[in-house]
Amino acid sequence: MNRFHSGDIVQHFKRETLDEEALTQNKYLYKIIGVATHSETGEPMMVYQPLYDEQGMYVRPLEMFLSEVDHEKYPQIKQRYRFELVERLSAKGIDINCL
Repeated sequence: MNRFHSGDIVQHFKRETLDEEALTQNKYLYKIIGVATHSETGEPMMVYQPLYDEQGMYVRPLEMFLSEVDHEKYPQIKQRYRFELVERLSAKGIDINCL
């Protein structure tokens, strides 16, 4: 079982497709903020912040955030999950259990 904590740095699987210049710009790197609950449906949502460009905040359904890469659609990708841990910045925080 994978675990993410608030403050962790994760990468999206599309980071594997970048050239050296884009890698230095932190493309497809994100900081985990935590898990929120959708006010209408009760669905858990991952809140995360990109470490590139404008650095806004995003939410994505937790189940989708933790899902495996579709290797039929992306056969060249080696990463197993849509988002994977790059660096643990904080030992404290919110534990987020992978499905």
